[in-house]
Amino acid sequence: MTKHLPIDPDVLALFCTQHQIRRLSLFGSVLTGTVRPDSDIDLLVEFEPGKEPGLLGMAQLESELTSLLGQRRVDLRTAQDLSRYFRDEVLRTAEVQYAQ
Repeated sequence: MTKHLPIDPDVLALFCTQHQIRRLSLFGSVLTGTVRPDSDIDLLVEFEPGKEPGLLGMAQLESELTSLLGQRRVDLRTAQDLSRYFRDEVLRTAEVQYAQ
């Protein structure tokens, strides 16, 4: 079953375009149905080549997405940020929410 973020697709597309995001995908407990009251929303992000923000930029994007989604804290990760122990599974099962 496909899961979707609780946000207007046009709003999400505008956010991604403004921040040079090539692809944004959902993974983790929200996707697998194991979400708890304190769970965050795990998002896998791929930026345009050479446009990946630094640590502070990523924190700002997480904050903006948390505000846009309005319900849970967002945890934004690139493929390189993921543990090698579960990276392949995340890349295989993540559900694309936005793609350029």
